[in-house]
Amino acid sequence: MSAFLEDQPIESVSWRNPRGGFLFFLGLAAVGAGMGNLVPAVLTTSLKATVIDPSGATTLLSTVIGISALFSLLSFPVLGRLSDRTTGRLGRRRPFLLLGAALFVLGAVLMLVGQSTPVLVLSGIATALGFSSATVACTAVVADQFSPDRRGPASAIVGLSLPVGAVVGLFIAQLVAPNLGAMILLPAAVAALGCVLFAFRLSDPRWTRKEPFGWLDLARTFWVNPRRRPDFAWAWLSRLMVFLGVAAIQAYQPFYLIVVLHYPPAEVANAVFLSTLVLTATALLFAPPAGKLSDRVGRRKPFVIAAAVIFAAGLTTAAFATSFGMFLVATAIVGLGQGAYFAVDIALITQLLPDPDNPAKDLGIMNIASTLPSSLIPAIAPAVLAIGATAAAPQNFTALFVLGAAAGLLGAFFILPIRRAS
Repeated sequence: MSAFLEDQPIESVSWRNPRGGFLFFLGLAAVGAGMGNLVPAVLTTSLKATVIDPSGATTLLSTVIGISALFSLLSFPVLGRLSDRTTGRLGRRRPFLLLGAALFVLGAVLMLVGQSTPVLVLSGIATALGFSSATVACTAVVADQFSPDRRGPASAIVGLSLPVGAVVGLFIAQLVAPNLGAMILLPAAVAALGCVLFAFRLSDPRWTRKEPFGWLDLARTFWVNPRRRPDFAWAWLSRLMVFLGVAAIQAYQPFYLIVVLHYPPAEVANAVFLSTLVLTATALLFAPPAGKLSDRVGRRKPFVIAAAVIFAAGLTTAAFATSFGMFLVATAIVGLGQGAYFAVDIALITQLLPDPDNPAKDLGIMNIASTLPSSLIPAIAPAVLAIGATAAAPQNFTALFVLGAAAGLLGAFFILPIRRAS
């Protein structure tokens, strides 16, 4: 408990490069946050919407996901800026870990008891804000606690928290299915516990510098001048392109399996879980070595570029897959590239921050690049899927996946102009 009352000014503290299980608790919080966000998004919100309104469940689900995604998009930089300027005795990051834990629990309770669309929307908003709050804290900790040459492993943990959280969370939900109450509450409880345990483990010095904060400052929260900070802008564009590819294969994988590989709809869930498991396992296998190796050689750009190229190669393989086995091979390649990219990309970004003393706001802006594609891809996909469509092949998934691969290659290309990091 004494760590919660630490009053040492942060200006006098150098990077701690913590050990002794620190990365375990960071992973527990980051993976828990991913779980707490994705299990509702992928599974339990759909099931609850079916209970509330069986005939209009899809419309209800779209409403909840659309509104909560907007709140998540806007909250990343806002919560980041508030975290950077927090001067309380709990430190700058602990309050937002605890806030995330509380919001995960609130979102789960609202979903459990909700019997109407407004309550389910409030549940989605609470969960989205909880995820943003916890993620802001976990990502900023990488820059707060570790020197630039030791950020690889921590970067890998935070970067892989979403796919790992999805696999673990869906596995937990399956263990207690079909008990919907347990499926809702258990992942949220694990997410909240992870945030609370990491808050206790984290040595988070008090920030003593008081800075003015007005409406103009709030407006600036969403902007970093690309002319003054071109390296940050190139990294943002690279991340946006890579996550466009990620969104393309994640969002439309079930439809691809049904339309192209002719999977029965009843069996698609198991196929998606298997492909997600392959992707995540491959990412976990290659991400930690990539992070450590980039620390050892003292370079980030070659790893990020190579990872984006591998990711694009995996999407290209998926675009022309003619069997589920070939698709799993493509998924493994995607996982290799995605894991290596996530492992090193955050470490690279922390070296490009406009204000290293206040990293959470700018990392929040960077998180927009990873969340925005989830909204962009559904908007452009219908037009892409219609390219060359025929009666025999009404949806062109090859074009969609090739577009994702091209975006991944652009993500690699946009790393090249960066000068402040090697």
